[in-house]
Amino acid sequence: MLVLITYDVNTETAAGKARLRKVAKQCVNYGTRVQNSVFECILDPAQCLTLKAMLTDIIDEKVDSLRFYYLGNQKKAKVEQIGVSKGIHVDQPLIF
Repeated sequence: MLVLITYDVNTETAAGKARLRKVAKQCVNYGTRVQNSVFECILDPAQCLTLKAMLTDIIDEKVDSLRFYYLGNQKKAKVEQIGVSKGIHVDQPLIF
């Protein structure tokens, strides 16, 4: 399956900068960087669970965020958010 992984790691501290490097290093092991904090990964279900667990262990969910976009032959794309939520739900209407 094709998974688009995006992340936002708070780098205001030395610990945050270290987390950022660790997240990027793990993502490089599984996919291709297409932007600074965006990776395209072709994963089987086991690899996906392993990578998600590793990244979740690295980040600080109080200040960092991960988003997994599961793309493919599904009728509806699935988005999974871990950590601080700054995005919108792709399946809900936008009303301003």
